[in-house]
Amino acid sequence: MSLDADALRAAVAAHGAVARVVVAGIKGSVPREVGAAMLVWEDGQSGTIGGGALEFEAAARARIVLRDGTDRLDHAPLGPGLGQCCGGAVTLLTERFDAARLDHMEGAIFARPAPGGPAEMPLSVRQALRTARGEGHAASLTLRAGWVLEPMARATRPLWIYGAGHVGRALVHTLAPLPDFAITWVDTGPERFPEALPAGVTVLPAADPALAAGRASEDAVHLILTYSHALDLALCHALLSRPAAGIGLIGSATKWARFRSRLRQLGHADAQISRITCPIGDPALGKYPQAIAVGVASSLLSGQMMQSSAYPASAEAAAR
Repeated sequence: MSLDADALRAAVAAHGAVARVVVAGIKGSVPREVGAAMLVWEDGQSGTIGGGALEFEAAARARIVLRDGTDRLDHAPLGPGLGQCCGGAVTLLTERFDAARLDHMEGAIFARPAPGGPAEMPLSVRQALRTARGEGHAASLTLRAGWVLEPMARATRPLWIYGAGHVGRALVHTLAPLPDFAITWVDTGPERFPEALPAGVTVLPAADPALAAGRASEDAVHLILTYSHALDLALCHALLSRPAAGIGLIGSATKWARFRSRLRQLGHADAQISRITCPIGDPALGKYPQAIAVGVASSLLSGQMMQSSAYPASAEAAAR
């Protein structure tokens, strides 16, 4: 996992200063992996390092760090002392971040002394940093010679969601906390979006969502769930005429049958129409917006909706 710089900056902007607790090392059976992190401020927190007594005590220590400004590195066995049955142990790094400290975060890898580590970067760390930068990334957070090397998060999956109704809102709030998605949320007017937005979500009011879809990168996944069948159809038509990593459409079997017929009339071949996944989610979970969101999240995380971005050069080509 990587350091989510955008979420950290947003938290600092909202709270002035936050403490970040990250799993820096593991041994044996533990609830979370290296790089799992949570942010803590005086009256709240976000993210998780595994819950239970481990997280409760880590949050309490984090608030001490917030007040006294002294970072810390703690080794916590997950045995009877914490009332947890995992049996392993974790190393937790807790650091205080404010606007001034954020200014020192740059590049693809954030390197800094661990609490108690040397102020000057050791040679072995310089070598490890050169290797990681040469490869373009660091695999995960690493503790080396009293220093911390941590990759900075880069959202790798552009995700465009069309529609800010009940299902759209459930999808955004379910998917936004996940580190891999850069979400662009599209609807026909700014009044259709909620006032409070999850961190890292870009809102795009557009009178013509199908035209706005042309701004998406070729590796984007698109989820279509607007209030209008006409808008949905226009989006399907536009997205079938350009590269996309995946296209999902909310709807019943009847709606999808009608859409397939209309898309054929618009010049799209069956092979191209099959790029669209309809319905989205898992029908077995039910039709509640949150149930649909869970099913869609599962499909995205498992890669089921990721398809070839190949597309015909024109509608005429699709019809041949």
